[in-house]
Order: sequence, then structure tokens, then C-alpha cells
Amino acid sequence: MASPDLSVILPRVLIVSRRTNRKNKFVDFVGEYHLDLIVGYGAVPVIVPRVTGVHKLLDSFELIHGVLLCEGEDIDPSLYEDETSGLSPEELEEIRRIHASDTAIDKEKDSIELRLAKLCLERTIPYLGICRGSQVLNVASGGALYQDVEKEISQKCAENQRVAHIDYHNYDGHRHRVKVVEKTPLHDWFKDSLEEEKMEIWVNSYHHQGVKRLAQRFVPMAFAPDGLIEAFYDPDAYNPEEGKFIMGLQFHPERMRQPYSDEFDYPGCPSAYQEFVKAVIAYQKKLNSNSTCIPDPIFLNREMENKRKTIIKSFSLARGIYMSGRAMNPSKESKRIQTRAYFHESNTALSLQQEKRLKQMGATVRNANSYLERLKLNEERERLAQNVMGKMTVERLSDLMSFYLMMSQICTKSWKESFMGLSTTENDPSHS
Repeated sequence: MASPDLSVILPRVLIVSRRTNRKNKFVDFVGEYHLDLIVGYGAVPVIVPRVTGVHKLLDSFELIHGVLLCEGEDIDPSLYEDETSGLSPEELEEIRRIHASDTAIDKEKDSIELRLAKLCLERTIPYLGICRGSQVLNVASGGALYQDVEKEISQKCAENQRVAHIDYHNYDGHRHRVKVVEKTPLHDWFKDSLEEEKMEIWVNSYHHQGVKRLAQRFVPMAFAPDGLIEAFYDPDAYNPEEGKFIMGLQFHPERMRQPYSDEFDYPGCPSAYQEFVKAVIAYQKKLNSNSTCIPDPIFLNREMENKRKTIIKSFSLARGIYMSGRAMNPSKESKRIQTRAYFHESNTALSLQQEKRLKQMGATVRNANSYLERLKLNEERERLAQNVMGKMTVERLSDLMSFYLMMSQICTKSWKESFMGLSTTENDPSHS
């Protein structure tokens, strides 16, 4: 038996790629650790390519059940710089020289990611921001960034508070301490690894920018010794079981692993991804439960619309006649029910008297005895289906419902396109 296409029913997480230059050509990529964790916890990563014009095409990536934004270059300062950084032109030039790979602004990536972040904030779509992704989230919410944390923070701190937030010579091995805030999700994830007095963990660090002014809606979850916010979340939009998750982490928990091993530094490292995907799955189920089965309106030409109204009116009157069995004046009713109205199948077989009455009014009637035979067969099939479904888990039933809802939406769209094509053909003089 062929396995089902899980991509049809699993929730979709959008991830924007990063551009790099390889062999004199641009290449888009996403870190594989992100993809492994998203897939491992039960969602489908959908990569949004960082190419010109994609920010105008994001509607084509619907349905969106979650957004994960991660690494990338510095965000364009003009998108948040409403206050002076205090850096001289010489200092800015030095920053561009030291962090050459990060200071090359990518305006297209900025446009794509800021629009996605704002969409998540508007709809409360689950959002996880890692490193640059946390900075995008803060900027999208009205916050601001330090253009260089070393020059704007660390150099002004006491010696014992200074932090190296990036080490190009020990990229994956570099760590620094952060203090975790109690009663936050980060505390819940790492509480078994925290010393009660210190409340600290060691995190990796790959950034030279960071949160300067945290947007009002967010609450800090961790601080570096120099005071930089290393993690934050929206407490009003955090409940993974209900599909709520809005969070930013400046560090990379997916890369906090032992040397030459996939073993995490702490058991809580993958929790951000686990809880994020949990929220994504719940968000998808919430969307499905709130969806209606009412099809999109069908736009018919005048002739077809008149036919539709005739059928509806005629069927409504005739149904009342044979269901109630009431007496009537055939000549009077025939003025209200149109000749040549068709009644192909009914849930109730017509008596000979009811069939005769309808024929007296000019309706063509096909009795429903054969339909009742098929109805009995359908009832048997339904009983067997209920027995099978009764043994399914709630998760499997939810996935099954999601699949058939999507098929219903596809059929509705195809039906609408067929009607539109038919209407166009009938109105085209070349087809007359």
C-alpha cells in the first residue's frame, strides 16, 4: 500500500534562504540543522528563495502555519534608526572592514522577512526568530538595534562585564554566559541545567549587532553580562498548545552541540523548535476548525443564473408537495413551478399519487427507488468507515480532516474555474 503524501496534510513552516557567493555565482541556502528539527518534530519546511521580487509574491506561499527566520546579513539601519548611534564615520568604516561578510546590506531579504514578521504579528502566526531573525522581529515591532555591540556596549562596560559576541577564529566553539529570567519559557526549557543561585547557561554567539530598544510588546528572557538582551518573547502570544508562539533568540540553540557530535550542550537546546512546531501544528488545526465548507461564490452569466433560480424555486415547491402530501390546485401551482424542472434524486421515494401530481404540473420526474438502494449501500459503507475511524488516534483523525478539507478547497476552486470558463465561452461571439 502506497504511503500518503504527508506534505499535503502536515503544517507548513516558511524559512527564507540566505544568499552567498560560490564559484562566482549566487547560491541560496538554509542551515540544515533548522530543517532537520522542523521535519523531526512534524512540520514541512518551505524555503522562500531570496531573489528579487519575491517580497511581492508572498501571497503565493499561503497557507502559512509558521515562520522561522534565522541567519543573514545586517538589517538596513534606515529601517529602525530613529536615534543616533553615536558612531563616527571612521568607526562605521572599521565595523564594515571587520565584519565584511555581515555588513553587506541585503534589502530584498529585509523586505521579505519584515513582511513575513509583520504578517505573523497581525495574524498571530507562530514565529521563531534565531539570531538575525530575532532582530527582524524586534524591528518589525518598532524596536531598534545596536549597529555594533562591541563599540556601543562592551567597550563601555567594566572589564568583568565585557562580552565577545563573535569569534571568527573559534566560530562554533565560542560561548559566553547569559542569565536566564525566571518564569519564562527559556527558564522552563533549561531549568534542569541551571544552578539555582546563578541562573546561567553558556550560549554560542555569532553576531555583532543586537537589541538596543526592545519593542514594547516583548519581555526579556535572558541577558548577557554586558546587559544585551539575548532572548525575548511576547507573553500575550505564547501558548504552544493553543497555536501561539512569538519569540526571538539571539543565540543558536540548534548549533549548541558537543565538538564532532550531534549531542546538545543542554537537554533544553531543541525545546525552542519542539515548542514552536507544537504551536504550528495547533495553529493549523485551529485554522481547519475555523474554516467553513461554504464554497467561494460562483459568478454566472445571466442565462445560467436564471436557470439556477428556476431550479431552486421549482425544487423547493415540489419538495414541499411530495413531503407533505397536501392537496393543491395543479393549475395554480403550475404557474409557480416551471415546466421542464428536473428532479433526479430524492431522499424519499415518491408515491404514485405524488408522482402524478408533479407530472400534472409539467415536471419531469425520476422516482427515487434506485436511490434508496444505493443509500442502503452507502449506510453499510459508512458503518464500516466509522469502525475503522473509531480505532484512529485524535492526531490521525485531525490529519485526515485536514486532508479532506484541502481537497474540498481544491475542488471548489476547480469548480469555480470551470464555471468561469463556461461563461466566457458562452459569451464569446466566436463560439456562436
